[in-house]
Amino acid sequence: MSTVVHPPVADPDWIGERALSKLRWRCRRGLLENDLFVERFFQRHADSLTAFQAEGLSLLMDLSDNDLLDLLLGRTSAPSDVSAEFTAVLQMMRATAIPATSVPSPA
Repeated sequence: MSTVVHPPVADPDWIGERALSKLRWRCRRGLLENDLFVERFFQRHADSLTAFQAEGLSLLMDLSDNDLLDLLLGRTSAPSDVSAEFTAVLQMMRATAIPATSVPSPA
C-alpha cells in the first residue's frame, strides 16, 4: 500500500511567483529614488506579499514618478479618497526608507 503525499496548501491570500514577477516589472520607475523605495520594499516583503498588498502597490504605481516620490517622502499626504490597500502599502513603503540618521552627512 502506498501513501499519497499532497503538496502543502498555499495561503490563498499570498500572490504566486509569476504574479510577483509581473508586479516587480510593473514597479520599475523612471526616478532612481522611487526605484530604491520599491527595491527595499521587495527585499523586505516579497516572500509574504498578499493580494491585498499587491493591489495597493499596483495603485501606487499608477501615480506619476514625482507624485509617488512626494508621497513616499511625506512631502504630500495621501488623498482622503484612496483605498485601504493604497494606504497600507504606502505606510509599508515609507517604513522601508533609510532613516536620515543613517545617511552620512556631506563633509
